[in-house]
Amino acid sequence: MRHGGESGFFMVVTNAQLIKKVLYGCCLLWLLLPALVAADAQIQGVRMWNAPDHTRLVFDVSKQIQHHLFPLHKPDRLVIDFEKSELKTRLKKDQFNSRHISGLRYARQPDGKLRVVLDLKQPVRPRSFMLRPSGQYGHRLVIDLYDRGEQPKVVQTVKKTPDSGRGRDVVIAIDAGHGGEDPGARGRVLKSREKHITLAIARKLKKLIDAEPGMRAVLTRKGDYYVGLRKRMKIARRHHADFFVSIHADAFRNKKARGSSVFVLSNRGASSEAARWLAQRENASDMVGGVSLDDKDDVLASVLLDLAQTGTLAASLRAARSVHREMGRIGRLHGNKVQNAGFVVLKSPDIPSMLVETGFISNPVEERKLASSAYQQKVARAIFKGIRDYFRAEPPLGTRLAMEKQRKSKPAAKYVIKPGDTLSTIAQKHRVSVADLRNENRISSDHIRVGQVLRIPST
Repeated sequence: MRHGGESGFFMVVTNAQLIKKVLYGCCLLWLLLPALVAADAQIQGVRMWNAPDHTRLVFDVSKQIQHHLFPLHKPDRLVIDFEKSELKTRLKKDQFNSRHISGLRYARQPDGKLRVVLDLKQPVRPRSFMLRPSGQYGHRLVIDLYDRGEQPKVVQTVKKTPDSGRGRDVVIAIDAGHGGEDPGARGRVLKSREKHITLAIARKLKKLIDAEPGMRAVLTRKGDYYVGLRKRMKIARRHHADFFVSIHADAFRNKKARGSSVFVLSNRGASSEAARWLAQRENASDMVGGVSLDDKDDVLASVLLDLAQTGTLAASLRAARSVHREMGRIGRLHGNKVQNAGFVVLKSPDIPSMLVETGFISNPVEERKLASSAYQQKVARAIFKGIRDYFRAEPPLGTRLAMEKQRKSKPAAKYVIKPGDTLSTIAQKHRVSVADLRNENRISSDHIRVGQVLRIPST
């Protein structure tokens, strides 16, 4: 009995010690758990983009990161405090120089925060937001710096056509897809980036359009920076664009996919945009077809918007078919007709729009072509020819192209030469130049004869 009692006592003591150890381990784990959960986020690098209306800083981070922004003055600075963060790379002050920033400094604070200080050239209005992992990028903290006291705006020079009585130019808004922090698709062989290819084609297309009499182009972005999708539409509207063309390079998981495509807005996309415009018309300064919706009742606003969209979609489709035909002449098409989609950049109710997928950057053969300046020129010329042919056939009223088409469609007046007439007196009488009179009648000298019939060009 005694031995058994001692054995039982020993077992009780042993179990008590075991329980004590387990409880101690649990308490220790409980104490360490917050530290494990709140492990430092790593800042792996910082990149800067200079846009016309703002400066963008992008911090590549290992996970969602807590931060706090506040300004300091005399001199102007912007302080960014990162909670529980660790900088994994060394930053050079001279790498950060823009219209807003003169330099960047950073240091660990006594409370453990990482403080980054931006030395500013002028007061700014900052905005920050997190981006989730996408493509080749992980978590990112984006900080945009705008001029203080001003709303974000697009800075772009508008060339005004002199009012010479010959009509205004047809304006084409060219949208180079992606840009800046949004690189778009990436090639598998040359590692080409869609944002670079689209901008190169857009610049070439602009040169072709600007060289065409009666036409000019504006770019939604001029460099490697990001422009919001709806902001691209606003840029086109601000320049009173007659047409909007967005340029992209497609990608697909199957590297054999190839060919170019042309898209216009789907009916479903148009319906959703109509609902959005009608819901926001009280606060919108935009106009549809030159008519504001903010003072119209629901029925009238809906009718006006429907009329504008119907005409816009029809014009978009006719122009897109012209471009689709030209793209088919320089390479393979991915689809035998113009396709429909709900792309945001195509949703402007009053500006005919199309999106051109110039090829599959994920296809090794097409990537090499798209990265070639010579092929980029071919693509630009095909898009240009399609747009030019459409506007020659259907020029907007009041444009130089419309006036030229009207002049050519009118039968030229005729004049029978009388004794004493000269080209100079005939030209003066009909208020045309001698040069135009010669060109219209294909004569190279001043020699004319009595009884000869001349065609008088329209003024």
